[in-house]
Amino acid sequence: QRQLVESGGGLVQPGESLRLSCVTSGIIFSRYAMGWYRQVPGKQRELVAVISSGDTTDYADSVKGRFTISRDNAKNTVYLQMNSLVPEDTAVYYCNARLGGGIFSYWGQGTQVTVSS
Repeated sequence: QRQLVESGGGLVQPGESLRLSCVTSGIIFSRYAMGWYRQVPGKQRELVAVISSGDTTDYADSVKGRFTISRDNAKNTVYLQMNSLVPEDTAVYYCNARLGGGIFSYWGQGTQVTVSS
């Protein structure tokens, strides 16, 4: 059974950091492009960062220079290191595994990140 389980969310103050983790099972992790998305109520889910099976990364403009995506194929896990957090980063963060241009696409249940003083 395919599962993606996010963890690491929480409540932090502006300027602080968090590291999200997404542990996967039931997929050949190394073959998948992995992404982090986020969503706030009333808005569409947006791409935050993506890392290909070959470790190529891409980021939304709003997080470039602050967030870093990485993967550990031995642990079937993708990470999102988030630094210098701002209130606008508040959202539910979702992990996505994608293969074949989206023919195969799996989501986690999400983890809440709240940035507030």
